[in-house]
Amino acid sequence: MCGFAGYINQANVNKDTIKSMADRIKHRGPDDEAFFQDENASMGFRRLSIIDLAHGRQPMMNSAETKVLTFNGEIYNYKQVREELKELGYEFRTDVDSEVLIHGYDAWGPELLKKLRGMFAFVIYDKEKQEVFGARDHFGIKPLYYYYDDDKTFLWGSEIKSFLEHPNFVKEFNEELLPIHLSFEFIPSKETMFKNVYKLLPGTYFIHKNGKTETHTYFKFNYDHIDESQTIEEDSKKIRKIVSDSVDAHMIADVEVGSFLSSGIDSSYVLAEAAKLKPIQSFSLGFRNSKYSELSYSTEFAKEINQKNTPLYMDGDDYFDILPTIMYYMDEPLSNPSAMQLFYLSKGTRKNVKVALSGEGADEFFGGYNTYLEAFTFERYQKMVPSFIRKGLAKAVSGLPRFHGRRFLMRGAQPLSERYYRVNYVFNQQERDQILRNPALNVDSGAYTQHIFDEVKGKDEMTQMQYFDINTWLPFDILHKADRMSMANSLEVRTPLVDREVAKFAATMPIKTRIHKEETKVSLRRAAEAELPERVAKKEKLGFPSPIANWIKEDKYRKRIEAAFNSDIAKKFFKPEALMHILEEHVNGKSSMQKIFTIYTFILWYGVFFPEDTNTNTIDLVKRTQV
Repeated sequence: MCGFAGYINQANVNKDTIKSMADRIKHRGPDDEAFFQDENASMGFRRLSIIDLAHGRQPMMNSAETKVLTFNGEIYNYKQVREELKELGYEFRTDVDSEVLIHGYDAWGPELLKKLRGMFAFVIYDKEKQEVFGARDHFGIKPLYYYYDDDKTFLWGSEIKSFLEHPNFVKEFNEELLPIHLSFEFIPSKETMFKNVYKLLPGTYFIHKNGKTETHTYFKFNYDHIDESQTIEEDSKKIRKIVSDSVDAHMIADVEVGSFLSSGIDSSYVLAEAAKLKPIQSFSLGFRNSKYSELSYSTEFAKEINQKNTPLYMDGDDYFDILPTIMYYMDEPLSNPSAMQLFYLSKGTRKNVKVALSGEGADEFFGGYNTYLEAFTFERYQKMVPSFIRKGLAKAVSGLPRFHGRRFLMRGAQPLSERYYRVNYVFNQQERDQILRNPALNVDSGAYTQHIFDEVKGKDEMTQMQYFDINTWLPFDILHKADRMSMANSLEVRTPLVDREVAKFAATMPIKTRIHKEETKVSLRRAAEAELPERVAKKEKLGFPSPIANWIKEDKYRKRIEAAFNSDIAKKFFKPEALMHILEEHVNGKSSMQKIFTIYTFILWYGVFFPEDTNTNTIDLVKRTQV
């Protein structure tokens, strides 16, 4: 696990720039640093040593010294790929997975990507062709960004903040995306909140040559091979084998591996499988003096499987004090309230181990979100009631006062692409009109993601929902915060349930083995029941609960938010009186936590990355982690 940065050389760029860029992301790799430079390109690397600790320094070259690699991640099947390469005549000098990538690309070019099982982002500079190749793993577990400015400047790196050190990086806020962020709390595309900075999307690679950048897709998750003959009993047995194999593959390391543990099924299942292989320490986070803490569940479960559990704690001061720091490490504004818990969980875990397993991905691949249940109700409604009647009913009730069933009738007239995600919008279009200083910016954010639903047009609604989440929520929120919050603390987090082989099987499951009646991820639960106590396997999904909604009502935290809502940043983009109205409503009993938090974290983020454009001191509040 590491971090890297690089750029195509320009005459006016000092050769020490690459070191400054790598130092900016030192938290991703505090164990070592190294650099490569020639007349055309510069590459920098920070290493967090996990496998073959004494060897494997990067940037790494192939045998002919014509290609140069920087790599972040882990290739779990690297030993098998290495054997294929040995048969082709390649010789290996180390036992690191990095060497498989440099030789594999030499042998197969981009076709190498189809052979890999792991989490990865890597860049290879070909000295002979004078081209740069960059690739990202199948599901976007590891990050890769690039900056491309009208054929003038090309930069790449693990985190956007490394670009700040390059003299030709033009830092500009991508204001057109603000309404999209206010809708989703992230940007569900390759675009970012910085102009000309792009995410390399999951399952894609880029080639940069002669001042031009092209991107290509090598993998796309799909539901083209659903097997309706499968049963819950059969699928649960297959899941047990697949999860067991995946956890085993994710345990490979030359350092101690630990595991995150909440009270839910996903992390408990992962821990139980890991504990079969070797003793493993788990780590759980709770809140001091709070009803939201679930540490008792985690501690009890760890005892039941005879593994050590380490409880960690945080309170409201911890939460609000760290927010500017979180926005710095996040690169882009992300208002998921659980990010702060994940930061402190990672911080405490890193004091004990260097690698931790986690349970992300189960809900997306196996059908774990309660919102998926509504698909059955709406599909029945649409079959029983003609479209023109549904639209007429929706129009008729839209002007009426709220009553039980009104929302259902209004949503029942909408296509899934509007109904599904728009119900989870932080701010809908009308609400954005009320708060934006420049309402001309407001757009139909549903159109921004319509193409994703179009890709699974004709599939049942639940399948479309899962597909949407796998392509948006999972990479741009869940995995994004998992990478940033762990790597901010120099901790490698591995996700055995976000895995090529796990996903391959999940893509074949029919609805009846994903959700049964009112039970979500039913086959996964049946598999877990064979490994876990029944109370854990059947526990209702709670997410990562926190008392933030109540904290916002406390004077000392509310005053921080009020100050932000009346700051020069707020006045630049929003109508402060509209923001204060939302806050007042929340204090008076109308829950608006996510709206408040989305605006508040955006203001903090803007103050961290654009301090020259503000009178606030947000950047001064950032606490760089000690590595």
